[in-house]
Amino acid sequence: MLQVRTGPDQTWEVEYNAKAPITVNGQPFAWDIVAVADGHYHILYEGRSYSAELISADYAAKTLSLKLNGRVVEIEAKDRFDLLLDKLGMSNATAHKVNELKAPMPGLIVDIRVQAGQEVQKGDPLLVLEAMKMENILKAPSDGVVTSIKVGLRDNVNKGQVLVQFS
Repeated sequence: MLQVRTGPDQTWEVEYNAKAPITVNGQPFAWDIVAVADGHYHILYEGRSYSAELISADYAAKTLSLKLNGRVVEIEAKDRFDLLLDKLGMSNATAHKVNELKAPMPGLIVDIRVQAGQEVQKGDPLLVLEAMKMENILKAPSDGVVTSIKVGLRDNVNKGQVLVQFS
């Protein structure tokens, strides 16, 4: 499933599967698309013809810029993992420098692996959070320097609570 957005008020839920037809917001979506040149496409949908040109694509950020019948359309897609990160309060972790690490769930801090002033790289382990009898290693979301640690060993934390701050 993809959530596709073309503006602040335009969002569609797109289901696709190689063995089933595409659906948009639960309705079948039948279209024909043909590549006419590199980055240029011809689309037929509900008896109407559309000319599409791919202007730019950032596959890491899952964004596209298309010219559709001469009108530029910015498209942002989120897959189920992006939506889960949004739900956990960890959205856009790769899109910009993150200044703090928040608890993704309630739990108990069982290990602190960094200290204030320490330089960290993206993916370095920072803390271990025990939740539902499982240990979760919380890692640095980006490169930076730890400015402060807002929790102590054996502290109980709530979802969304700031654990570590970066500069």
